[in-house]
Amino acid sequence: MQKPSVHLRLRDNDARIRYREWRSQERAIDEPNGEIPDDVAHRLRAEGGDLSRRALEALVAEEYRLGRLSKPDLRRLLGFTTSDQIDTFLKAHEVWIDYTIVDLERERAGLRHLGF
Repeated sequence: MQKPSVHLRLRDNDARIRYREWRSQERAIDEPNGEIPDDVAHRLRAEGGDLSRRALEALVAEEYRLGRLSKPDLRRLLGFTTSDQIDTFLKAHEVWIDYTIVDLERERAGLRHLGF
C-alpha cells in the first residue's frame, strides 16, 4: 500500500510570504536567540551580579562537571590565577572531585613516607 503524498502549492506571493513567516516563527521556538526578556532580566539582576558572568560561570561549571573542560580551561575562561580560586569556584557551584579510597590511601602513604 502506497502512502498518499501531500503537495503544497503556493499560488500567490502573499501565500509564500505567510509561509516564510510561519516557518521563521516555528524555528524561533526551536532555536532560542539567547536574548532574555527585559522583565526576566530585571528579576535576575535583582539576585545580584553580572548576568553574563553568571551565565558563563554556570556553563563552565556544568561543562567541567561533564568532563568537557579541564582545570586549565577553567583558568583561561574565568581569568583565575591560582588553583585555590578554581577550587573555591568549583565548591561554590557544588562540583565535587572524584576522591576514592585509593586516593586517600595513596595520600596517607605519602604522608607516612614524609614522617607524618
